[in-house]
Amino acid sequence: MGDPRGFMKFRERELPPSRPVEVRLLDWKDVKDELGKDETVLRRQATRCMDCGVPFCHQGCPLGNLIPEWNDLVRQGQWLDASDRLHATNNFPEFTGRICPAPCETSCVLGINQPAVTIKNIEVSIVDKAFELGYLGPHVPQRQTGKTIAVVGSGSAGLAAAQQLTRAGHTVAVYEKDDRIGGLLQYGVPDFKLEKRHITRRLDQMRAEGTRFRVNVEIGKDITWDALRARYDAVLVATGAPVPRELPLPGRELQGIHFAMPYLIEGNKAAAGDEVLDQITAKDKHVIVIGGGDTGSDCIGTALRQGAASVTTLAIGVQPPLERAAHEPWPVDPRVFEVSSSHEEGGERKYLASTVEFVGNEEGHVVALKVAETLYNADGSRTPKAGTEHEIPADLVLIAMGFTGPETDALASQADVSITDRRQIQRNDAYATSAPGVFVAGDAGRGASLIVWAIAEGRAAAAAIDEYLTGSTELPAPVTARTVALRA
Repeated sequence: MGDPRGFMKFRERELPPSRPVEVRLLDWKDVKDELGKDETVLRRQATRCMDCGVPFCHQGCPLGNLIPEWNDLVRQGQWLDASDRLHATNNFPEFTGRICPAPCETSCVLGINQPAVTIKNIEVSIVDKAFELGYLGPHVPQRQTGKTIAVVGSGSAGLAAAQQLTRAGHTVAVYEKDDRIGGLLQYGVPDFKLEKRHITRRLDQMRAEGTRFRVNVEIGKDITWDALRARYDAVLVATGAPVPRELPLPGRELQGIHFAMPYLIEGNKAAAGDEVLDQITAKDKHVIVIGGGDTGSDCIGTALRQGAASVTTLAIGVQPPLERAAHEPWPVDPRVFEVSSSHEEGGERKYLASTVEFVGNEEGHVVALKVAETLYNADGSRTPKAGTEHEIPADLVLIAMGFTGPETDALASQADVSITDRRQIQRNDAYATSAPGVFVAGDAGRGASLIVWAIAEGRAAAAAIDEYLTGSTELPAPVTARTVALRA
């Protein structure tokens, strides 16, 4: 810590401004003003880091990011060293620095009685600066092992594992069922949160390192899992947990009711300039989003940019508190009321709203939702409160209630991989499934979670695969990721 009184000199938390709402709703670009990254402000904010004897920000991040170290390097303006320390634990800080909810900040010791250090913004500024200065060229392995690995799924977990394994000297091919690499990074996250040029930039580095990519290939259909296993020395399943949680209520069969992810995928493809036939669009429609999480927030921003007449978000539970609850003390990541960039842009949020029925017209299209107030029962269950039913107009309903797990039918039948009672892929503490040579990482093994968990598990699984193929490994594996796999 260069200045032990830095956190006392600079008490204010400073972040780059967002572009005006009326401007950013006209395009799909990042809501943040990239020109607002003032190096003086960044160095001032990095000086607020106290280099704690016990840095609880490490506890908050499953990647084990060396946050105090690269904060101090930013304070000194040593961007190359800061980038090296950042990439020592995180393959893709340009992604996590934009779309991770930053549990590290809620664990920041300074956050006990001051606004936390702007860890997330400093992180993304380091990697952007490193790319700008040409520090992030390819890391080509000095030798090849002769071992081949197939990574199925090109989201955060799959890409992190692929990069680690390629750098270890293995021949790695990444298979993706969609037409572009990136998984949810590419098609699940709108451009206003993550512009796709950031993905392209990192993929260029990975290709130069030797990672191979195969798009429009669905394993289990175009190539069987058994055939894939026969072709490669090891297989990593990193397909995510894309199966959405259903809302089986009267009227569910009506037209105009969709899961959130197909809607977001089509929106991302249209934003990329692709022709999307019969696109699900919110233009001039009254939109209702069921679910108050990140996916629901992404739907709000997308609908507003498409020109929705109105957007209403329904959450079944109570509105979270504005500050930490007593049962969620520091350094626990608290559940508090959050206002995302999409919420800033418009729409209405309703809490304690239980959907009772989808109401349709004679043509079989949804026209309204029948909603009631949520009643909490003595046993903890939630039911609609009788006598509070009312209708909300709806031309488009988006179900964003989370995900239940990975698609496992083909994997279980073709590769003889065991599935848990919770419909997740069974694995041990080395990320290995019941099928020899088949491993699993990320949401496919632990359920839907944060991007930092996906990258951490991808890195840990890469170390496990490297050890499986060669008998030892020098690849780093985040301890927290391996510990959670052990408990799973």
